[in-house]
Amino acid sequence: MVVTKKSLLVQQLRRTQLIDFLSKGKRLDGRKLLERRPLSIELSPIEKASGSARVKLGNTEVIAGVKVELGTPFPDTPDKGILIVNTEVLPLSTPFAEPGPPSEESIEVARVVDRGIRESEMVDMSKLGLVKGKKVQAIFADVTVLNHDGNLLDAVSYAVTSALASAKIRRYKVTGEEITATEEFVPLEVQTLPASVTIARIEDVLIVDPDMEEEAMMDARITFTTDDRGNICAGQKGSAKPLSFDQIKLAASIAREQGDEIRDLIRGVIA
Repeated sequence: MVVTKKSLLVQQLRRTQLIDFLSKGKRLDGRKLLERRPLSIELSPIEKASGSARVKLGNTEVIAGVKVELGTPFPDTPDKGILIVNTEVLPLSTPFAEPGPPSEESIEVARVVDRGIRESEMVDMSKLGLVKGKKVQAIFADVTVLNHDGNLLDAVSYAVTSALASAKIRRYKVTGEEITATEEFVPLEVQTLPASVTIARIEDVLIVDPDMEEEAMMDARITFTTDDRGNICAGQKGSAKPLSFDQIKLAASIAREQGDEIRDLIRGVIA
């Protein structure tokens, strides 16, 4: 019980210090309010994958591998390919992760990233259909969190986007309902590069790319994913506390502006 009281006291003192910093336009790690942590992207760290990427966002580090295989289409989209994103937070990546089934956080991250990529129409799924109702190409994007220091949503999104944009897939020859695999591999055709930006609210201040400590003290969170034209393709609000309409508008504007910067970085790495 004494340890619990001490922990609560330290957390409250830390929050008071953070709020004082934010009122001066600063953050505990020295960043400005709307400044992201350093972002680095390494392509093809997994040789056997169709495409892969390792992303470091500050101290948060994730690795994504894309595998493209033949699969059976979903009944409601018989002529379209399949995209499935999975995320695993390793117990060694954070003291808060435990072995066993995927946590709520892992499931949320996978769904939000999947939605942003799908709704941006990064990949034209109709071009992955081979035999209507029977065979399509299925894209599986598996992400492993190596170190969790906050904002998994953006780190995982950048990793999956980079892995897809650099992926190569096998070419198939289709004759009637007969499918023949060739030895030729071609780049996966992408139409846009979705970029997610996560903004947290602490008191009445908005900050970009919250780290682990800021996430522990945030009052609300919102993530917007934009495409090449600045359209908002997906959004996800986190935490129970609200955001005002003006705060949501400002967050959307920030996401559009910073989304362009992130896309430029990804393009540069791929090129």
